[in-house]
Amino acid sequence: MALRAASPPCAAGRCLPSSATPRVGGRRAFRSLASAAPAPQRASAVRTKAINSDGAPGTSDSPQVVCFGELLIDFVPTVSGVSLADAPAFKKAPGGAPANVAVGIARLGGSSAFIGKVGDDEFGYMLSDMLKENNVNNQGLLFDTHARTALAFVTLRSDGEREFMFYRNPSADMLLEEKELDLDLIRKAKIFHHGSISLITEPCKTAHIAASKAAKDAGVLISYDPNLRLPLWSSADDARDGILSIWDTADLIKVSAEEISFLTNGEDPYDDSVVEKLIHPNTKLLLVTEGPNGCRYYSKEFSGKVGGLKVTAVDTTGAGDAFVAGILSKLAVDFSILQDEARLREALKFANICGALTVTERGAIPAMPTPQQVADALANVAA
Repeated sequence: MALRAASPPCAAGRCLPSSATPRVGGRRAFRSLASAAPAPQRASAVRTKAINSDGAPGTSDSPQVVCFGELLIDFVPTVSGVSLADAPAFKKAPGGAPANVAVGIARLGGSSAFIGKVGDDEFGYMLSDMLKENNVNNQGLLFDTHARTALAFVTLRSDGEREFMFYRNPSADMLLEEKELDLDLIRKAKIFHHGSISLITEPCKTAHIAASKAAKDAGVLISYDPNLRLPLWSSADDARDGILSIWDTADLIKVSAEEISFLTNGEDPYDDSVVEKLIHPNTKLLLVTEGPNGCRYYSKEFSGKVGGLKVTAVDTTGAGDAFVAGILSKLAVDFSILQDEARLREALKFANICGALTVTERGAIPAMPTPQQVADALANVAA
């Protein structure tokens, strides 16, 4: 439903602002948090790119991949190898694992949507605009007038690895409610992708479980990346229990070697027998990422390893998300890849390249690759 230029007043944090939001000095004029808020209304869907069955770009009002969870701002130091306190400056970069995946898919020419909540603030509007600019359907994005958009400050070590300091007490993404979900958007998707951060607190936990159930009941393929961020959980045990609480509902699981060690209480993540403990009866594909060394794959029919691309890492933020975007963009076109090992290996080689290219720039979403960049890298590898 298109927004009218003048919309009726509505309830706090339930809707996207209209394009007629007043601006002062070129900026949006924001209401005080204590002021009356507008009535619920949903913005019209953003028409997204899609991939037709023949592999050619097309258009679709029903995104093939719906990503659920957090959308935030990463502040990344402009230099590596220093503490947050010693960093001279930070680059502001859109982030949040599910949002990274949504943008990654769209940038690769696929069709994606994002469902979540941001604050009714400048960062929230910036993130909403970022989704639209990257051709991601944002009709499931909501604004909350009582909490700010989440922020994360990222410390980069000299090797590009990172540590996080989060500002969400609470942040808007934690306040998404079940009644606010666009379940129709979820049910019409081919793939529903989510992580574990939305399981940490209520009311978002209940909304997360409801969204996943709606997808499962509709026959949508469930993709799960735990994306462990231990500082956000009350304890390691709570993190382990929370991550595993929805493990058996996923068709496709992407996990890092470090996460396997965490979930198995310190067992060897490179031991196939350890990894196989994490395969449940409904698992179609379990993927283990190993950074520059590529990934391992496990299904009921076959298992193996696909080598990665070694690059100079500037910032590893978003590498796993770019990998997920790469493999989901291929699966959204043709699920039969899951039964064909040769084609699966080609898709995973593509995904590995996506992950590798992302670490060569600072920030996650700004570094997500295009099809041409991946093709050029693949050509160089072949050469």
